[in-house]
Amino acid sequence: MIDFEEELKRFKPIPGVNQAEEAILSNDLKDISDIVRQMTEELREQGAETTGRYRR
Repeated sequence: MIDFEEELKRFKPIPGVNQAEEAILSNDLKDISDIVRQMTEELREQGAETTGRYRR
């Protein structure tokens, strides 16, 4: 069986992983839901401009 306590004692984090995590979290990355939300808002604004009102 695996002795988890012994394995944790031998564990050494990889320095590059921490640096990569910090770099990823510090960037303002957009996922697909952010992109769709932005596009929807822009389309609504364009529709409101052309019709003179806000549509839902």
